[in-house]
Amino acid sequence: MRRPVWLAAFILLAALPMPSMAVDLAAHRAVYKLTLASSRGAVSDAGGTMAFELVDACEGWATRQRLRINTTTDAGQNIEIGSDYATLEAKDGLSLRFNMRQTTEQAVSSETEGQASVPAPGAAAGAAGEVRYTSPQAKTLALPPGTIMPNTHTIAAIDAARDGKKFIAIPLFDGTSADGAQDTSVAIFSWDKPAPHKFKVLSTLPSSRMRIAFFDRNKGATTPDYELGIRYWENGIADEISMDFGDFVMRAVLQQLTVLPKAC
Repeated sequence: MRRPVWLAAFILLAALPMPSMAVDLAAHRAVYKLTLASSRGAVSDAGGTMAFELVDACEGWATRQRLRINTTTDAGQNIEIGSDYATLEAKDGLSLRFNMRQTTEQAVSSETEGQASVPAPGAAAGAAGEVRYTSPQAKTLALPPGTIMPNTHTIAAIDAARDGKKFIAIPLFDGTSADGAQDTSVAIFSWDKPAPHKFKVLSTLPSSRMRIAFFDRNKGATTPDYELGIRYWENGIADEISMDFGDFVMRAVLQQLTVLPKAC
């Protein structure tokens, strides 16, 4: 799942090579109910929904995530915040088209759009990728060697959990920031055997609980900008998510799930 960006330090200990792509992602649509888990600031109540879709587009994965949160402050002010995020990522993980729009009270607060590419495996050591933004302004930025795209990042995290690893760190470009790649660290807590689940498609699969921290690499940050707690099933479906925005934490629980046919 990809991070919204409108809003305990990890030290980056290692770099992960490109994943084996052994994970078979499931094309699916999912709807989550959001509730307030905790607040460290002025938010006294919050709720909302998140819809996520991963579609097999033959040569790539088309992803869309729409999020709406209604917050209430201690002073009684109601604020609606939202995001609409869409990508098309090549299945070889080498290119990404992206668009991210964030709103506050239905007014656009920020937007990113463009396309990115990274070198193919076997490229010269230290080869960098690049991102070409068309919004919020036209510019081109280099991506650090080893940067991977969002679905590839999901595959890498699940691969690591299945291999018994407890921690990985790797640069990520997902198009949610106008500043290029972020550093990410993934703390992996478990690789759990299949267990009964209300969604039968998940009942036969192992799963992993992990926490993903996102850092602003341009500032050399040691405190994450955003953290995500998540349970991923082996096919890439998530049923429980904790989204830490700093001032407050939202809990997302899977309410509806439709597995989609693969196009190719």
